[in-house]
Amino acid sequence: MALIEHINSPADLKRLNMSQLPEVAAELRRHIIDTIARSGGHFGGPLGAVEICVALHYALDSPRDKIVWDVGYQAYAHKILTGRRDNFHTLRQWQGVAPFPRVEESEHDTTNPGHGSTSISAALGYAVARDLRGKKGTDETVVAVIGDGSLVGGLALEGLHQAGHAGSDLIVILNDNEMGISHNTSSLARYLRRVRTDPVYRHTRQSIEEVFKKLPGGELVIEAGHALRAGVRSMVVPGLWFEELGYHYLGPVNGHSLPELVAALKTARSLGGAVLIHAVTTKGKGYEKAEAAAGQIKWHAAVPFDVNSGEYKPSPKSPPTYTQVFSDTLLELAEKDERIVGITAAMPGGTGMDKFIEKFPRRGFDVGMTEEHAVTFASGLALGGLRPVVAIYSTFLQRAYDQIVHDVCQVGGGLPVTFALDRGGLVGEDGATHQGVFDLSYLRHIPHLTIMAPKDEAELRLMLATCLALDGPAALRYPRGAGLGLALDAPLEPLPIGKGEILRGEGEGPLELGVIAIGHSTQTALEAADILLGEGRRVAVVNARFVKPLDEELICDVARRAKRLVTVEENAVQGGFGSAVLELLQREGLHDVPVTMVGIPDEFIHHGHPKIQRRELGLDADGLLYTLRRALPVAQKAPVRRKQKAVTTAQ
Repeated sequence: MALIEHINSPADLKRLNMSQLPEVAAELRRHIIDTIARSGGHFGGPLGAVEICVALHYALDSPRDKIVWDVGYQAYAHKILTGRRDNFHTLRQWQGVAPFPRVEESEHDTTNPGHGSTSISAALGYAVARDLRGKKGTDETVVAVIGDGSLVGGLALEGLHQAGHAGSDLIVILNDNEMGISHNTSSLARYLRRVRTDPVYRHTRQSIEEVFKKLPGGELVIEAGHALRAGVRSMVVPGLWFEELGYHYLGPVNGHSLPELVAALKTARSLGGAVLIHAVTTKGKGYEKAEAAAGQIKWHAAVPFDVNSGEYKPSPKSPPTYTQVFSDTLLELAEKDERIVGITAAMPGGTGMDKFIEKFPRRGFDVGMTEEHAVTFASGLALGGLRPVVAIYSTFLQRAYDQIVHDVCQVGGGLPVTFALDRGGLVGEDGATHQGVFDLSYLRHIPHLTIMAPKDEAELRLMLATCLALDGPAALRYPRGAGLGLALDAPLEPLPIGKGEILRGEGEGPLELGVIAIGHSTQTALEAADILLGEGRRVAVVNARFVKPLDEELICDVARRAKRLVTVEENAVQGGFGSAVLELLQREGLHDVPVTMVGIPDEFIHHGHPKIQRRELGLDADGLLYTLRRALPVAQKAPVRRKQKAVTTAQ
């Protein structure tokens, strides 16, 4: 029987001999590979961190000792070792094992890390809380595990600086595989690469002094004082940068050698203070095809695949994704306008910006996991006369909110920076930390910012052209997944700003219901409304196109004709598109028109397939049809159904 079949907690792991741990690691890898091959999920990162997970649970005593993960997909092996082995096959599925650590799921999970660069700050908080309770580091060890891709983030560097200064016992494990989602590109990445590979850098401090002792006058160099020795060491000693920040530096160590990792952890605990263990790993370790192509997004997060061939399993042919359409359109526009530059934050493949960087290497920038820098960098480019396009997932752009306000929108009436918000709306299996359901709310109140969302991929093309024709900032929000398969050959002419379109119910006659939708939710609204129209109900459907500025004339006209309005969005109801419509009706004195707002309720939406999420929230066509029937002036009998979470009614 496999060893991991007997491991239901870290205590079970600790009963094994050190000689058995490599087999445990091998079994964990097989379990992860087999699971992801069937269901899909993050792949290269968790494979590379297996030995780190094993070493931590072998050397420490979780949950008394605290292990704080950064970018939680590193922790798949951690999940298996902490009692979730039998349910691991439900990873990322609705009501199954969460894609990242989650404090609500296990006492061994210390935070809910879906975004990068958070672990050091949170771990320092745990360490200081321990100290203030009167405990010592030997009583409760705190470890932050951070990847080198996350270490460049501003939050990680802020935590790194304070932790080195604070004096609390804290261990930081730097999981160095030269990767975020793609290859890391930064001066820190270059420095770590030298530490890993340069033979001179790999000398220990003692061996360096031995070398100087053998040279004429070498003893004088050694005794010449701390400043001179520090100057000499700065050229050759690995990890000096971390030591200058206040850390004991251990490494680089082989991150796939369990004896080395366990020994490093024991040494770190004995040293006290802030200690950084530099563990060198290989992304995709244990699966040859992933190791060989570690920089490809295919092996960062995989869809179901054949384990033997490495080929993705056949799936129904689908139209181009919104991301692909954005990427191709940006290239088309950039061919004609040399002022256009592209920026992404460690996600060139995920955002489609990789094609731009490949074709225009001097005009395309992957700035690493530094969303704040990406936005302020774009502001400088715009002030320099260029037209930057910042392509970042909706959930990650949250991290740069202040820079959008401070550096882009309030400068000179707003700078011509385009924010391309990929993965707007529900994203599915990555869960609560990745849902792009807050962007309309957190952007709508910022002065000078134009916000739009397309109903389909053809409209996405026109909206990107519209953004780049503006003399101020604009946000273009579009969903994850495939488009509708529409023709994409219309001229790239800008749309009139703040003008929507009426798709059903044109004319001047009275209406029973006016449905005002934004983004890809417009298609769902059409599907539900067409059923009512087929039944003879008088219903209008508006594609708002713009969240800001609204098409006030069109919306107010429909409001005056209709007995009730329903707004539809895949965004938080609080402060979102529906709220904007309510504010408009208030300003125009249309107080008597009841409004039902359909959107994301006041809760975090956890992992599962988007179809299941929309069904549970009443945001699919069936759920919206149910809501529309309920909103009709003379309520029709509807099938018994639990309260629609997505629905909010206002008068």
